[in-house]
Amino acid sequence: MATGALAGVVASLSLKALRANPPGGTQRWERTNHAGRPVTLLEGPAYAVGAAAAAGFAGAGPGPVLAATASAGLGALDDLVGDSSSKGLKGHLGALARGQVTTGAVKVLGLGAAGLATATLVDRGLRRSGGPARPTAVDTLVGGAVVAGSANLLNLLDLRPGRALKATLLGAAALAATGREPRAAAAAAGGAAMGLLAPDLRGEAMLGDTGANSAGALLGTVLVQATGRRGRLVALAVLTGLTLASEKVSFTRVIESTPVLREIDALGRR
Repeated sequence: MATGALAGVVASLSLKALRANPPGGTQRWERTNHAGRPVTLLEGPAYAVGAAAAAGFAGAGPGPVLAATASAGLGALDDLVGDSSSKGLKGHLGALARGQVTTGAVKVLGLGAAGLATATLVDRGLRRSGGPARPTAVDTLVGGAVVAGSANLLNLLDLRPGRALKATLLGAAALAATGREPRAAAAAAGGAAMGLLAPDLRGEAMLGDTGANSAGALLGTVLVQATGRRGRLVALAVLTGLTLASEKVSFTRVIESTPVLREIDALGRR
């Protein structure tokens, strides 16, 4: 609870500070949301600062801190200098196959590298702990893919006010309920989301790639901390299936056509 509260306070104060003095000016971070209203992307850096600071303070380990910060940096690249010539994982990889390097492709490859580095740090800690879990190189590779896949998937949900943050809160709560060591990182992820939920629901700010990638990667890291090979393989299969489905099916359409999901999605929104 203390870790979550710290993450929420730091994230909220960071957003206020960034809005007062936006790096590069207000317009650099301003976008138009689905309703045609201006919205700031400064919520993304604020989330990363709050989550990483709380995870580090709580002793969650270097893996979660790296996941939250490195993924945020890659997301910021796409937020600030990205182009819309290619969309979706298929579009970016297709452009790369044609010899065209997009910021999205750089982000995809960067998330893969950051995920692998994160999983390596997590598994190194598990080996040093002397517990029954002794992750192999294969386990680490799968774990890296889980971290990267989680970062990408949460970004696909950041299309309506509050949606990605609610998913982060639900995911963090479920992972914290396992009662295992990863509770600190889960609390940091959920606490930072709670601290920024109000302005997001009001349509004033959004996570953007910066915050959504950070939150997703952090949740993926918690999954890697909490599971062995079987759990990681199941998580990777689910993430892969949902990512491939997103190329064909609109998540927004599915949510709006499902009563329970629609009510949760709209809860607290203007």
